[in-house]
Amino acid sequence: MSRATAVALAPDVVPWLLAVALVTAAPHAEHLPLWLSLVVVAALLWRTWLWYRRRRLPPSWVLAILVAGSAAGIGWQFHTLLGKDAGVALLVVFMALKPLEITTRRDAMVAIMLGYFLLLTHYLYSQSIPTGIWLLAAITVLTAALIRLHGGPQPIPVLARQAAVLLAQALPFMLILYVLFPRVSGPLWGLPQDAHSGLSGLPEQMSPGSISHLSRSGAIAFRSLFVGELPEKSELYWRGPVFDDYDGLTWRPRSAATRQPKPALAPVIVAEGRRYAYTTILEAHNQRWLLALDLPTSLPPDSALAPSLELLAREPLRVRARFSLVSVLDYRANVVETSATLQQALVLPEGLNPRSRALAGEWQSRNAEQIAETALAMFRDQHFYYTLQPPLLGSDAMDDFLFTTRRGFCEHYASAFVFLMRAAGVPARVVAGYQGGELNPVDGYLTVRQSDAHAWGEIWLAGRGWVRVDPTAAVAPSRIEQGIAAALNEGEPLPVVVRLDTAWLRQLRNRWEAANNTWNQWVLGYNPQRQRELLTRLGLPDPDWQRMTAALTALSVAALLLVVLWSLPTRPAIDPAQRAWRRYCAELARRGVTRAAWEGPLAFAQRVASERPDLAAATSEAAACYAALRYGRAGGEQLRRLQRCRYGLPPRRRRKA
Repeated sequence: MSRATAVALAPDVVPWLLAVALVTAAPHAEHLPLWLSLVVVAALLWRTWLWYRRRRLPPSWVLAILVAGSAAGIGWQFHTLLGKDAGVALLVVFMALKPLEITTRRDAMVAIMLGYFLLLTHYLYSQSIPTGIWLLAAITVLTAALIRLHGGPQPIPVLARQAAVLLAQALPFMLILYVLFPRVSGPLWGLPQDAHSGLSGLPEQMSPGSISHLSRSGAIAFRSLFVGELPEKSELYWRGPVFDDYDGLTWRPRSAATRQPKPALAPVIVAEGRRYAYTTILEAHNQRWLLALDLPTSLPPDSALAPSLELLAREPLRVRARFSLVSVLDYRANVVETSATLQQALVLPEGLNPRSRALAGEWQSRNAEQIAETALAMFRDQHFYYTLQPPLLGSDAMDDFLFTTRRGFCEHYASAFVFLMRAAGVPARVVAGYQGGELNPVDGYLTVRQSDAHAWGEIWLAGRGWVRVDPTAAVAPSRIEQGIAAALNEGEPLPVVVRLDTAWLRQLRNRWEAANNTWNQWVLGYNPQRQRELLTRLGLPDPDWQRMTAALTALSVAALLLVVLWSLPTRPAIDPAQRAWRRYCAELARRGVTRAAWEGPLAFAQRVASERPDLAAATSEAAACYAALRYGRAGGEQLRRLQRCRYGLPPRRRRKA
């Protein structure tokens, strides 16, 4: 080990290292198990106590036990030491335990570098504006700690200012690289498989409670910006997955093979009304389906309509996506349907729900439209209740719901309606998605939240094809016309953001969400398409990698020159008193009396008096004025006297020829 790397650590650097550990590990407390957060807090408090009491650090075998125990606990908690969650947990533990062994400047340098790396892991969980602000403050703390480590003791404001200056110097290069560096589509390369495990959205299957649980979330599912007029709120049905396989409790989609769009089974949609063009920004949900206004007629690239009229992307949506669509609200879909699809839409499990089957059997003499209207009339006229807290159902779930509890959420009514239709001989299936949305007046986007999740039924009618039927509209029409908050009682567990009634809170939320939308599109969503759009606006039409590389190089060199010029030392500013004194001394030098750099004004005046009595009076007055201005509380009058002193000097002696 070289002498430079073996320099002992100054005691006053320890608080900086603890601050580094705190600001880099604290935000991860939201994702770590409670016991691990307590271990981190205990380690940092222990190191703080040792520093405050000036005690010795624990021996290495104690740290080895702590590291091994924490690693074993993480392996037990996450069932692995690999992947996003387990890997980040290990880094947080290392960051908390590292200060307990730091004795040299080299060890401190390692801890600060680990802190820089740990900051990057926060973006695996959140890429929001608050996260960016926190990380900006954290990186300032880390840089200030680095300056203190190598620059010696300095006041905290001075260290913070120096760190801010360094970060400001890096800002132009960051912007240039952000704008011009070629963008990569898709998620980060090599991201662990569990990186998308926490994504929220519609479930892959539907059972009682699936959507009601989702409706308790105020998170944004997607945003849509319409070209022109918006449809009525009651017409905003955003189609998602289709479920047509029922086992008595859970609805599931058909097998993947039958869901794949094929030319022979391509849906046939006949538009009978106005078309709506819009752009949707869909949050990642780790599924293939895209949310589209029922039904889409113009599709985004790399997507297709499945035979069940689902809009499916080529790959699961693991990053936020922006795409354009055209939909029509009045349509005829698959008027000619395959016999296999219609047969699948009639299948029910044997031996379950005899009372519901018997009720539907009484309707079989009617046509399909009359059967559907009879079921809706039952929901509308009898005592059914719309609630997020329905009672539990038994093995005969439909019988319990229709004849006993009569309390449920949209999935209960959609499931019961489709069951009755199938039992009565009408092909039917369940469609999940979202209904409604709220217009944000700040940016004009229609915001659809997870709390707008919904399920409805779809029946096939001869000559009309698949027709949407929403039994929830019969039970709670206010849910469709005004939103979920209007249909539920005050005690229902809806998110606060949905129940906001105060005008200023709603306005504040709209502005914040509009700012987030801009952040998502131009920072997080700055993909190759966005980059081409921006570079075209900046005068680089059809940019290729050669042009981008040339522009990147030129702008980086220009930025470097500006930073160098900015960093060059400048001449210190001279106050008027010092300038007047220097001018007076320059006049004396022309008369043969030169002031030494170490001489103070009064000492210089005494020497002038002994060497040049003819200059004594003016020099004594000038020295007294300058001393009063520099070290006293003299004002403008003293400054003017000092400036006039050089004019009172006798003329310079002329040399004899």
